[in-house]
Amino acid sequence: MKEKNDVWKASSGVLTLLLVLPILAIFYTALGESSDLFSHLLATVMPTYILNTVKLVAGVLVLSLFLGVPSAWLMAMCKLPSEKVLQWALVLPLAMPGYIIGYIFTDWFDFAGPIQIWLRDVFSWQAGDYWFPDIRTVGGATVVLSLVLYPYVYLLCRAAFMEQNVSLLQSARLLKCSPLASFWRISLPLARPSIAVGLSLVAMEAIGDFGTVSYFAVSTLTTAVYDTWLGYSNLSVAAKISAMMMVVIVLLLGAERYSRRKQKLFQSQYNSHEDFRYVLTGWKKWLALLWCWGLVSIAFILPLGQLMIYAYKYFAQSWTEEFQTYAINSLNVSLMAAVIGVFVAIVVNFYRRLDPNRKSVVFMRASSLGYAVPGTVLAIGVMVTVLFMDHSVNDFAKWMDWQRPGLIFSGSMFALVFAMVVRFSAVAIGSIETSLSKVSPSLDMASRTMGCKKNQMLLRVHLPLIKRGVLIAGLLVFIESMKELNAALLLRPFNFETLATYVYNFASDEHLELAAMPAVLLVLVGLLPLIIVNRSLEQNH
Repeated sequence: MKEKNDVWKASSGVLTLLLVLPILAIFYTALGESSDLFSHLLATVMPTYILNTVKLVAGVLVLSLFLGVPSAWLMAMCKLPSEKVLQWALVLPLAMPGYIIGYIFTDWFDFAGPIQIWLRDVFSWQAGDYWFPDIRTVGGATVVLSLVLYPYVYLLCRAAFMEQNVSLLQSARLLKCSPLASFWRISLPLARPSIAVGLSLVAMEAIGDFGTVSYFAVSTLTTAVYDTWLGYSNLSVAAKISAMMMVVIVLLLGAERYSRRKQKLFQSQYNSHEDFRYVLTGWKKWLALLWCWGLVSIAFILPLGQLMIYAYKYFAQSWTEEFQTYAINSLNVSLMAAVIGVFVAIVVNFYRRLDPNRKSVVFMRASSLGYAVPGTVLAIGVMVTVLFMDHSVNDFAKWMDWQRPGLIFSGSMFALVFAMVVRFSAVAIGSIETSLSKVSPSLDMASRTMGCKKNQMLLRVHLPLIKRGVLIAGLLVFIESMKELNAALLLRPFNFETLATYVYNFASDEHLELAAMPAVLLVLVGLLPLIIVNRSLEQNH
């Protein structure tokens, strides 16, 4: 007789419901009574918001593809000097938040920036004598976001190229295919599924970006949500716009899956110890090195160097009690989100292991939905949820003739931590799922034979074996929470700042120098998951 898992089933179901509730709240609020404001926005500025969003996403997709795929192929298929360093250096821009790159590029390329000043000094130009592209446009935002998002495409494509069967490449050489012809005819078609997944991640990040487009004064759907909520104080209209964005994201994910629904690739990994990679010489070698190192320099080394110079020069002005307080705030929020996120991941994964049926799979997948929702959109759902919780608690207190507790959920760190858990639990769930899948089922049977209950089996058998995955899961949730800007801007309590909002506020006031130290700290914290991902990729190949 099959043993029941009612406690784990109930726990997993309740946690899943809590994580899905903000997403459901968005659509529930959006389906509510329409207002004149929404009709007014549709008739006036909404077409501009939609057009700018489409332009931004399309441009970022094309440029990320152009930057990521050639870099991945060079690292996987060619021998180059310093390739060991370049393999992980090309991932580093992912640690640089887009809005920080935007602040630095604006500082460099504006009329009063060093580049235009140098041009005027060298050529004796005056204002109006020359044309220089404006960085604060849709095109500028496209370039900035592409520089920090192309590593999604690079990582997945590099892994796909490395997994391609060596016999195919050897056959191409026997048929006198050049490296470029081999790339177009063999490597690129086989990597299409990985490219599609990478581009879908890039699209979701581009749609959800707020810091960069806001600083560049580019009106997108994300800025529309922010402006409608805080500018017009209309949560219902903000929810309608958020629901539109959610539909777009669902369509993007659906299109990505539909495009490769019939693609089935059956190929073994490299089955030869021979180094089959192309040896680039002469101008081809130098062009490849210039491409890769130039990309790393523009997207990471030079911006980080500029931040470190500012941080050193303005250390006395930056190292203040406010900075230390906000760093502690970020630490507290991120630690709480990491602990809760790991707890959720362990519960839903362990229930999936105890009872591998459709319901447990649905619980686990539904718990991961928040990662696909932009932070600004998710903040709407969280706010609707916590406001309902506040009203329920206060109504109950009134009914019991108790003193009303006030806004204990929406007016505290609870809303912000809740948003971080909903958004990043998927990261912890994926990490722990991978670790738990490597534990042999025979250990479960052996422990049950020896009289271990389920709780004891988790504590004494599984957790010791998956502790590395648990630590990585907690670390990834912690780091993502440290960098989160969109939800923090909308959900933080009064007089409460995190490092991300601290950087945003200073940079928005054109005080990038004072934002440099917290920005450097955010970048350095963001490097940790990239090191973990790259080491994992190297160990698997």
